[in-house]
Amino acid sequence: MSLFITFEGPDGSGKSSILEKVFKQLKNDFPNNNFVLTREPGGTNNKIAEDIRNILLNKTEYKINYQAEALLFAASRAQHVHDFIKPNLEQGNFVLCDRYIDSSIVYQGFGRKLGVDNIWTINNFAMNGVIPNVTFVLMVTPEIGMQRINANKNREVNRLDKEKIELHKQVYDAYRFIIDNDKTNRIVEIDASKSFDEVFESVYSKLKNLIQNE
Repeated sequence: MSLFITFEGPDGSGKSSILEKVFKQLKNDFPNNNFVLTREPGGTNNKIAEDIRNILLNKTEYKINYQAEALLFAASRAQHVHDFIKPNLEQGNFVLCDRYIDSSIVYQGFGRKLGVDNIWTINNFAMNGVIPNVTFVLMVTPEIGMQRINANKNREVNRLDKEKIELHKQVYDAYRFIIDNDKTNRIVEIDASKSFDEVFESVYSKLKNLIQNE
């Protein structure tokens, strides 16, 4: 038995911190299951994917062509799937990943206006059939997200965080579109405007039930 579980959300939604706590709690509550944690772009112990991440999230001022950006995200994902995600799933592990295909659709397909079909085509090839079983989308408005980013001095601020508020609004609207048009029941929406503990409990209760029913 294995599950591929992804976490998504606009910048400042708190998904990475929530995911870290969820991961620790799962390991404590389900000692007989194997849980692995990773994130995108890049991946756990994956130098090639991490090198691409460093290019994508650089803090310098040089501009990356939008098409090149989309292809770099897909390239990093292909390496990540091949080296880490797929092998762990085949071993029966539970894989928890911070961002995956939905981020590309949202940021490059909608935000960069490259087209959802184009982004899906290159990433469908990159994913090699590895689609999440469930995706938690932590939703906060762009205004709240940016306030949190600016207030959190310990948070790493990357190139995408620095984008204009218009992009963050487009990202929020795109996630809203994905949630409202999910035909597979893969998406689980979480109100991330609440307190950290409330968001954690909302995510964890749903995830715990999912694992217990497997």
